[in-house]
Amino acid sequence: MVRGKTQMRRIENATSRQVTFSKRRNGLLKKAFELSVLCDAEVGLIIFSPRGKLYEFASSSMQEVIDRYKRHTKDRVQPENQAEAQNLQHMQHEAASLMKKIELLEISKRKFLGEGLQSCTLQEIQQIEKQLERSVSTIRARKTQVFKEQVERLKEKEKILTAENAKLREKFVGLQQNQTPSEDKEGEAVCTDSSEKSDVETELIIGLPESRTRRLLQN
Repeated sequence: MVRGKTQMRRIENATSRQVTFSKRRNGLLKKAFELSVLCDAEVGLIIFSPRGKLYEFASSSMQEVIDRYKRHTKDRVQPENQAEAQNLQHMQHEAASLMKKIELLEISKRKFLGEGLQSCTLQEIQQIEKQLERSVSTIRARKTQVFKEQVERLKEKEKILTAENAKLREKFVGLQQNQTPSEDKEGEAVCTDSSEKSDVETELIIGLPESRTRRLLQN
C-alpha cells in the first residue's frame, strides 16, 4: 500500500500527535546514532516534548558537545561582538562626557543669572563680572552696528524716493507745458469774439428816430 504525502502542519488530534512524536523522535535518535557510528562524527541531539520532557543523545558526552559548540560560536562571533562592545563603550563615554558638559553649562548659566553664587570664591565672582562686561560690550557693539545698518537702509530708501519724486515732478511740468498753448489759443479766441461783439453792440447813433432808421436801412 502506497503511503500518501504528509502535510507539514500541526496535527490537531492530541493522540495522533503524541504517536507521531514518539515515532519521529525514535527515528531521529536512531539516525543520530547511525551518523555518529558510520561517519565517526561527534553528534549531539536535544529534544523537548510538547510537555517539556527532555530527550537527548550524544556520541561522547553532551557537556563536551555543548562546550565545543560554545567555543566554535564564540570564535566565529567574537570579532563582531568585540566591535559592537567597543562601539558601545565609545558611545557610553561620549554620552557621559556630554552630560558632564551640559551640567557645567547649566551651572555657568545659573551663575551668570546671579543664582548659586554662595559657593563661588572672590576670584570666580571677578571672572564672572569680567565675562559679563565683555558680553555687554559685545552686545552694545552689535546694537550700534544694527542701528548703522538701519540708517543706511533708510538713506537708500530716501534716495530712491527722491529720485521718484523728481521723475514725477518732471512729468507734471511736461503736462503743464503741453496744456498751456491750447488754453492760450482758446483765451485769445474768446477775447476776439467778445471784442467784435462789443464793437457791434456799442455803436452809437445820434439824431432823430427817422434819420436813425434811415441810416440803419442804408447800412
